[in-house]
Amino acid sequence: MRYKIGVILLPVLFICAHIVFANEKQEPPEHKLIESYQEDVTGDGHKEEIKLKGTLFSPESNYYRDIVAEITNHENKTWEINYGGGYDPTIQFIDFNHDKVNEIFYQSPTGGSGGLHHYKLHTLIQYNLVDIPLPKQEYVKGSFEDEFKVEINFSPTQEPTIVDVKSRSDNYIQQGIYDQKGKLLKKTSVMVDPIAFFEPVFISNSKGYGLKSYQQISGAFHADQLGTIESLWYYERDKWIILKTEWVPTE
Repeated sequence: MRYKIGVILLPVLFICAHIVFANEKQEPPEHKLIESYQEDVTGDGHKEEIKLKGTLFSPESNYYRDIVAEITNHENKTWEINYGGGYDPTIQFIDFNHDKVNEIFYQSPTGGSGGLHHYKLHTLIQYNLVDIPLPKQEYVKGSFEDEFKVEINFSPTQEPTIVDVKSRSDNYIQQGIYDQKGKLLKKTSVMVDPIAFFEPVFISNSKGYGLKSYQQISGAFHADQLGTIESLWYYERDKWIILKTEWVPTE
């Protein structure tokens, strides 16, 4: 008799467990439409529909996770670009590689105190979606030198920029970088942030558009801002070249 009860209860337990697991299973939240664009990004003379979508981290948050751009052409061919997460995402359409077709330029603030942004640049070449890497400052470095000076190098072929930091000498003496007379006590590098911000810049009718980058340099700690490197970039022969670099000291 006991054996027969066990046979009857097993299917019941299986059904109950199945109901519990089914109730626990939740469908992933759908992407919310952030912005919709109409732009010819393939160069075929027809405007594609570009939908920028994302999923809010929570109803109370303005942070999007899983941000995507969905591109559909007039023949219903589709492409999708995954941008990860970010705040206030936007897309601009600018011809950076000078092929008479606009690229897809994405940006989104990271939300941190350093003013950093996420950027992505894509182009559709013969209906193939291609990621164009954004420019990087490969050589920037700096160090404290004697007499309360900081030496910053932008390029191995250019003379370094010398920054007078005597007005901050008390802090550096307290931290043991200098003695009272400005003699360097220990070799110390400055803090070089990654590029925080890119700005599309119209250069000329013949050249078209380029990018201007902003990169912060700090002294002994991040809040000790010395200035910003502002560089003008131009995309030529499948790579970014620097047209001009300027040092802008912090006031």
